Amino acid sequence: ELGWTESIPYLDRPPSPLEFYREWVSPNKPCIIRNAISHWPALKKWTSAYLREVVGPKVVSVAVTPNGYADAVFQDRFVMPEERQMPFVDFLDIVEKKVISPNVFYVQKQCSNLTEEFPELVCDVQPDIPWMSEALGKKPDAVNFWLGESAAVTSLHKDHYENLYCVISGEKHFLLHPPSDRPFIPYEPYQPATYRVSEDGSFEIVDEKSEEKVPWIPLDPLNPNLEQYPEYAQAKPLQCTVKAGEVLYLPSLWFHHVQQSHGCIAVNYWYDMEYDLKYSYYQLLDCLTKAVNVL
Repeated sequence: ELGWTESIPYLDRPPSPLEFYREWVSPNKPCIIRNAISHWPALKKWTSAYLREVVGPKVVSVAVTPNGYADAVFQDRFVMPEERQMPFVDFLDIVEKKVISPNVFYVQKQCSNLTEEFPELVCDVQPDIPWMSEALGKKPDAVNFWLGESAAVTSLHKDHYENLYCVISGEKHFLLHPPSDRPFIPYEPYQPATYRVSEDGSFEIVDEKSEEKVPWIPLDPLNPNLEQYPEYAQAKPLQCTVKAGEVLYLPSLWFHHVQQSHGCIAVNYWYDMEYDLKYSYYQLLDCLTKAVNVL
């Protein structure tokens, strides 16, 4: 009814800034763009051997969990990963199965970690996406580097960013919901907690006692509990696979759940969204949904 298609459309070339804003940003519609990053050296250079040589023993931030779910609801908590500082080559040994670990490792720190922790790699991509920056009239707030195991899963959530997600190698599998599906997607407040490794190597969950409760989505869209959340049956998820050399435009406020092939490498650009009429409509929908749930 709102114009969403049953599949994510493909563009065979990067759009002009005006076209991109008019056709995709303004109506808040996702698309997959081919031939937008084909000139990036990273597509050919970012092999394991190259990353070992360029980044090498440098200590970086790695999210470690026992189950692959970081920033997700588990045992009635919103559980964040252990953020481990470790040499990048040791992380690559785990991803390449040269070292076997029962845990799941993922470079996924989202504070512009490409520019902050991996500046050696920036020259192989771009500091921003010119047609996106011109369309929005701003530079990205953050540029993030992602590399991890196939067991690492991003739970269903939304962001207040216009997101360009660029896959360098491997594949990313997205399940998307438009903001209009908000009435069918459950949110509940959870005690925040963090995984911590015990002396015997097992994980324990430690509450962040000074923090307020975090609103999060407890539902797994790949295996939804419709007895507990019957409204979700009315939602209309879209699924797509973004392959190496392709770029997903993920509009602000779209819900997304992400899986990946093993060792997938990606870079994404977060541009702050405009808090305009679209945001006001979403806030209204969110408030109405909460009010109906209280009744």
